[in-house]
Amino acid sequence: MYTTTHSGMIPLNDKTFSSLPLKPELIENLATLEYQEMTDIQLQSLPHILAGKDIIAQGKTGSGKTAAFGLGLLNKLNVKRFRIQTLVLCPTRELADQVAKEIRNLARAIHNIKVLTLCGGVPFGPQVGSLEHGAHIIVGTPGRIEDHLGRGTLTLADVSMLILDEADRMLEMGFQTSLDNIVDQIPSKRQTLLFSATYPKQIQTIADKIMVTPEMVQSNETHDNTTITQLFYKVDDNDNAQRLLAIRLLLLEYQPQSSVIFCNTKREVQDVANSLINYGFGAVALHGDLEQRDRDQTLVRFSNKSASIMVATDVAARGLDIDTLDAVFNFHIARDSEIHVHRIGRTGRAGKKGMAFSLYSDKESYKVGLLEDYLNKTIESNVLPDISVLEKSIFVPTMTTLQIDGGKKQKIRPGDILGALTAENGIAGKDVGKIQLGANWAYVAVARSSLKIALKKLSEGKLKGRNFRVKQL
Repeated sequence: MYTTTHSGMIPLNDKTFSSLPLKPELIENLATLEYQEMTDIQLQSLPHILAGKDIIAQGKTGSGKTAAFGLGLLNKLNVKRFRIQTLVLCPTRELADQVAKEIRNLARAIHNIKVLTLCGGVPFGPQVGSLEHGAHIIVGTPGRIEDHLGRGTLTLADVSMLILDEADRMLEMGFQTSLDNIVDQIPSKRQTLLFSATYPKQIQTIADKIMVTPEMVQSNETHDNTTITQLFYKVDDNDNAQRLLAIRLLLLEYQPQSSVIFCNTKREVQDVANSLINYGFGAVALHGDLEQRDRDQTLVRFSNKSASIMVATDVAARGLDIDTLDAVFNFHIARDSEIHVHRIGRTGRAGKKGMAFSLYSDKESYKVGLLEDYLNKTIESNVLPDISVLEKSIFVPTMTTLQIDGGKKQKIRPGDILGALTAENGIAGKDVGKIQLGANWAYVAVARSSLKIALKKLSEGKLKGRNFRVKQL
């Protein structure tokens, strides 16, 4: 089987990047990044992208889509033309940061490429200053991009490539009007790439409005059901107390060290997280009503293993760079079958085993039926663990997080923090976990058993010749 590009025929079974008409420096850099061969979505979409076609690509998180459009936009970019040539829109700041980071990695071998992120939740002023210095590529969230356009601090007159990443989530989050306003200010003569994990009707509607005869690409890669054990449990209608008891029983029976509990509403997320915290579980909540600082701290604590359970909505958890999870819980069955598959696909990755637990009531039986058709399997109700498991000890995360009120602007580096913690009479290097730096803050994970010494070393010692306030999150 072959696909056609402007440079001829490419066999679809040739998964090497060198088979593509990419700039030599991009191919050389891919080797240094240890990109061995194309993923399914890259294999199907890159020839069309490089040929200048519009595409609608459907693929799950972790399928390699960012590298697909990243390579496409970098191959097309004219570095000598210091204008904004590409706009990448993402639903959340975290995904935008992640995308920008990957584009910069892919662009390492091409000098003087400037990638700028424009997202909400951070001060507006510094972004204006960065824009005045110019950029080639903008990665941002619709709300903040629209804000800059409205204030006249951003112009998209030279954009030749528009990319909508996680388009389904942007629509679900209510960005339709913002997207329309942004697209209106981009030249109609452009290439448009739309990436989405699911394919609701609104995607086709927006594609009809903003794309020209797009190629449809659908990744054949699905979550490997052989690595994920799915269990379903029937509970009473409208009885969240019983659902919560079921979650506790399953957490205590299986003792996952890292899990996400998906809820369908923001209110439910907060209620479930608060209840689990009251019972002694290391839980955090992630939903759209959180202040950006609280959201950042939640993600830090979960990613550095200071919290073992994240309770989240689909929208909040979408696009997050979460490592392989031991388990996924569905407090309610997801609104549609595609979302269910996307949720459970966060576990059982990279060949590791994972578990997915789903609670449903009689009122949700029709969703279970739809899911049976979608998965092409019969779903049977399992028996919850015996009430006696409530006597088991709760898994307590081995790490805890310390926040330092100083960061990159104070010239603090990860090595400074590690050095301060492990200096004379300090803690062992193995007791220091992930270190994350922001402009005016730093987070470091330390073993709970070393908390007192770590606090003392950081609060009484000096970093860059200065004392900084330190507290446990």
